[in-house]
Amino acid sequence: MIRNYLKIAIRNLVKNKVYSFINIGGLAVGFTVFCLIALYVADELSFDSFHAKGDHIVRLVHHAEWEGGEAHHAVTSAAFAPALKTEFPEIKEAVRIAPEGGGVITFRDKTVKAGNILFADRNAFEVFTFPFVAGNPKTALSEPNTIVITESLANKIFGNAQKALNQSVVFDKTVTNKVTGVIKDTPSNSHLQFEGLRSLPTNFTAGWQDSNLYTYLLLSDGVDKSKLEAKFPAFAQKTILKEMPVVSYKMELQPLLDIHLHSNLQYEVSANSSISRVYLFMALAGLILIIAIINYMNLATARAGLRTREVGVRKAIGSTQTDLMGLFIVEAITLSIIASIVSVFLITALLPFFNQLADKSLSIDRFGVGNSIATFALFSLFVGFLSGSYPAFFISRFKIVLALKGLSGNLNQSVIFRKSLVVFQFVATMVLIAGAWIIYQQLRFSASKDLGFNRQQVLTIHIDDRNLRSKVAALREQLMKNPLIENVATAGNPIGNNNLGQIPYYFEKSDGSISTNSTVVQELMVNASFVPTMDIKMKLGENFSENKPSAITDAALINETLMKQLGFSNPIGKRMQVKINNETTVERKIIGVFKDFHTYSLQHKVEPVVLIMPPQASMEDNLYVKINTSKTKEALAHIEKTYREFDKINPIEINFLNENFARQYQAEQKQGTLSLNFAFISVLLACLGLFGLAAFTAQQRVKEIGVRKVLGASITSIFLLLNKDFLKLVIIAAVIAIPVAIVLMNNWLQNFAYKVEVHWWVFVGSAIISLLIALLTVSYQAIRAALVNPVKSLKTE
Repeated sequence: MIRNYLKIAIRNLVKNKVYSFINIGGLAVGFTVFCLIALYVADELSFDSFHAKGDHIVRLVHHAEWEGGEAHHAVTSAAFAPALKTEFPEIKEAVRIAPEGGGVITFRDKTVKAGNILFADRNAFEVFTFPFVAGNPKTALSEPNTIVITESLANKIFGNAQKALNQSVVFDKTVTNKVTGVIKDTPSNSHLQFEGLRSLPTNFTAGWQDSNLYTYLLLSDGVDKSKLEAKFPAFAQKTILKEMPVVSYKMELQPLLDIHLHSNLQYEVSANSSISRVYLFMALAGLILIIAIINYMNLATARAGLRTREVGVRKAIGSTQTDLMGLFIVEAITLSIIASIVSVFLITALLPFFNQLADKSLSIDRFGVGNSIATFALFSLFVGFLSGSYPAFFISRFKIVLALKGLSGNLNQSVIFRKSLVVFQFVATMVLIAGAWIIYQQLRFSASKDLGFNRQQVLTIHIDDRNLRSKVAALREQLMKNPLIENVATAGNPIGNNNLGQIPYYFEKSDGSISTNSTVVQELMVNASFVPTMDIKMKLGENFSENKPSAITDAALINETLMKQLGFSNPIGKRMQVKINNETTVERKIIGVFKDFHTYSLQHKVEPVVLIMPPQASMEDNLYVKINTSKTKEALAHIEKTYREFDKINPIEINFLNENFARQYQAEQKQGTLSLNFAFISVLLACLGLFGLAAFTAQQRVKEIGVRKVLGASITSIFLLLNKDFLKLVIIAAVIAIPVAIVLMNNWLQNFAYKVEVHWWVFVGSAIISLLIALLTVSYQAIRAALVNPVKSLKTE
């Protein structure tokens, strides 16, 4: 019987080529989008799952609040790991991962810049699973000054991973490390991304408040994380809280498998995603697939009237309702299987483009060829059964007598259901269009908003050579000889990377005493040229002066936000203190207030900022160069040539400040681009279904149109007759979609401290766009039907 059903299904597909094309094309596109997003979601959910002990690994983070500020840090101090392991038997191993292990690597006459190097404790590979190509994971980091590198870095330096073992490399011309292991490149679905792990120095420690590394704990089997956390307040009281007076403090254990999607703390080790973004893409995939299924259901139920006699005959010769449902479901499954085969070719063709948009390395056989084929087969069967069930149930219920006469009976329920599906399609489409529009506006706003400094003309260079840091004045003088270089400055960090850090300062109160409550600020070390180079505006007081050497230790600048937070109308001359290593107190005076500028991207509000001059030349490790952008290429050539005269070995890496900030919006940029593409696809699918319905409606009303034209109806009236029902449905969809889109996009914009104003016309405009697209779609069929000669329409059935 199944074989007979298949023959009939294929015969119907061949006979009705237009509708077969619409259904197969719509489902194939729906399958393609769904599968691409499914690959993306699977990759996001798989982060860090490759570690053999991943279920037992947690990361220690902490949260603190005090008067005037709060902190939520992914980093802790070096003191936590050994103390926790000693204090709590539930903790099997404790591993510290410290950034800033990279630099310039020298091997014989070869020099390689490797910034993505981390420090780690000797037991790192007893906790984390990174497969070794060469070396012993148990002893690889057991000795000081050793390093384990990835295959890619080994090939880059030594040409071969096996040749790397036991070789010695030099970091920044000063520290020699022995290569004791080579591992496979870190998987793309690892939140820890590195090219090498260097051994932490023996007895490495620091003060409890010196949070600058990541602490991972391996818990023993059966340990309840929440019960262990309940013991932490007592631990905190006798350790960190002795040094840090706060209103509240909490230590938290984050499961390793939750970090990528559920953690958004300060100083994350890498850029995390979010579970809300995963849910969004899952919803988009589901919507687009549902729209494609709705197209099939709509056309199948609309064309039910053409198969009434077939159903009547089959029932008259003994077919049951179950048999008929089986026939129509097999037809739907056959169509679904064909669509899934087409989608395999579409996925293969589009995957490179999708990987580029999503910044992934996905493959169609990610889970194995056999598993992929089985998944596609089951998925097409499920979709075919789902899309064919209602039409099959509806058509199989036709009464025998009416069906033999070519009558369908009462189709009101079918019409209402079909119209509801069309409304749902266009609600989803309008929401997607409005969403893509708002995301585009926000990203454009982020790219063009005045950040309080000149980001278009300024570029940054990290000074790798420590000796060169003491010769910055000479380098600056040489650079400035070219008129294309407008100014040169130095700073301790490049801004725009969202990683300046925060430290507590104690400020003078109105009564002249120093406050006992600290104010947490972002601190940036800069030289006297920084403010003019960046075109930062002074509000009160004066900038640092190179003619006043005492400014290096005595002076500070603060921003407007900090001045307002302190409650001063004029803080010039006020004292401020900071403790170094919780022992030495350094005091400075405020000599100037500068207007707010953004050190972080627009997801973050402007924080209190303190600028101080670097006490040592080694701290001036970032060069800021303001160039004439009318001749950018020539300016860059001069910078590179001049820099090479001072540093002949280390590679030079130039970054524009606007690019630093733009990188912080990459996730939103990808989300916006993907949303825009998905919105286009949803519109395409919705219109494809609408085109099919319009064509069918026009075909069914050929005789009616002929009669109306004979009686004097104009082409315009015929056009309106065929269009009005569809346009009513789109208008109903607009009424539903506009408030839904407003709520969803307002929630999305909460991710930004500075955001565009949401205007009503964006949502109305999205509805009008959908309305116009729908009108154009059905107009072709309406005009075609209206122009048919009435004699031709009336002379045949």
